[in-house]
Amino acid sequence: MEKLEIKATKYTPEILFDCEKNRLSIRGKSYPENTAEFYAPVFDWLEAYLGQLTDQKARVDMEIHYLNSSSSKVLLDFFDLMEDATEEGKQISINWIYEEDDEDSREFGREFQEDFDTLNLNLIQKET
Repeated sequence: MEKLEIKATKYTPEILFDCEKNRLSIRGKSYPENTAEFYAPVFDWLEAYLGQLTDQKARVDMEIHYLNSSSSKVLLDFFDLMEDATEEGKQISINWIYEEDDEDSREFGREFQEDFDTLNLNLIQKET
């Protein structure tokens, strides 16, 4: 499987998915004009990746500074996929990284954490 790399723009996050290192990263702002279109290749790659993931440990780092409601819905779908995979026995840890003074980001992380019982979703304050 090839890496998935999408560069950040003013409206979209940087996406780096590396199957060899089992590291997934989403960083930046997420309020694209067409959320479904932007995230379609992300979900295609993710579904293929999770299908081939066996006993390796995967790590997801999410550092979202701002997201709109349609991006929030996409992240719920993203976490649903991750939760399904963990319920199948896949070892996935998710780090929701936020700045110390970013109350909104921390609160989004808390809400996602509460929504998913079986996910290993960690809230991590970014070190400065």
